[in-house]
Amino acid sequence: MPQIKDIVKVLEQYAPLAYQESYDNAGLQTGNPDDEVTGVLLSLDCTEAVLAEAIEKGCNMVVAHHPVIFKGIKSLTGKSYVERTIIKAIRNNIAIYASHTNLDSVHNGVNAKIAEKLELQNVKMLSSKPHTLMQLVFFVPVDDTDKVLNAIHKAGAGQIGEYSNCSFQVTGTGRFTPSENADPTIGEKGKPEQVQENRIEVVFPAYLKQKVMNALLAAHPYEEVAHYLTELENQNQEVGIGMVGELKESLSEEQFLAYLKEKMNLQGLRYTTIGDKPVKKVAVCGGAGSFLIKDAIRSGADAFVTGDVKYHEFFDAEDRLMIADIGHYESEVFTKEIFYDTISKNFPNFAVYLSNVNTNPIRYTF
Repeated sequence: MPQIKDIVKVLEQYAPLAYQESYDNAGLQTGNPDDEVTGVLLSLDCTEAVLAEAIEKGCNMVVAHHPVIFKGIKSLTGKSYVERTIIKAIRNNIAIYASHTNLDSVHNGVNAKIAEKLELQNVKMLSSKPHTLMQLVFFVPVDDTDKVLNAIHKAGAGQIGEYSNCSFQVTGTGRFTPSENADPTIGEKGKPEQVQENRIEVVFPAYLKQKVMNALLAAHPYEEVAHYLTELENQNQEVGIGMVGELKESLSEEQFLAYLKEKMNLQGLRYTTIGDKPVKKVAVCGGAGSFLIKDAIRSGADAFVTGDVKYHEFFDAEDRLMIADIGHYESEVFTKEIFYDTISKNFPNFAVYLSNVNTNPIRYTF
């Protein structure tokens, strides 16, 4: 059986914790990482009812999108549903793991799932994140280039979108003089040396900095490795918030609303009207996405699908696009499908369940 830390590893390879927002609290919230996992229950939220279902199914791990521990907790007396859930998890030795805004931010995360449900084409990030990439430049003897490149590629450098093992190199002459205290791989102490070297440039996700540097230093033949590290301003098309894509064919406002209700399994929704304008380009953001309304307008979207839009925020549409508020739960409930696919792919003969508990605290009447 896998251990809790094994499940955590594959989830964080898919959605690295480094991509969570500063206010968030994703990650392992309860449980011993070294415990064996008897089964995993997947849910949007972790509540007392979800834990009861986990116990019934023989699962000692719950993976949820929303963290149950979000704000600081000063006591555990059972005075709130959060405290009661934590107490129940600890008493029953159940691990709770949350993958939240980090899963919102990756290109194959929450918003990609919404785009998939709506069958959008030509999908891309709505608002990409800057400052998530670094560039490494280093110098290596020509004969050792492949060995070092293979090592840093394995560590995650040079993976850009659908392209792997990306790098740039140019050959030149490296000059140096080892001191009397040096232990040179090439040359002699106190004597000037010239070596044919390659200048290598690679780009990698900033959170992999230590891993890439460790790989470089371990594989490089030199005692002192000449290198430069630079944080890039480039927007990372693999990391960001929201997505935008196109429907297979244009729909009228009425047709699009019916299509949205069918594809997202909605009981109802709130929306702004756009009159006779057809809907073709659609922006999406799971959860509370009103902060992206201006980005959706700039993208040229005809409609923006999200949740938790406040009254005055609907005015921000300014008749330039439709805002369709489908609800927070409704926009993210399919997140557990991402967890299921990720865990099942890595542990094919292992008990993984989709929770049957409807954790939506909101009810509708018509």
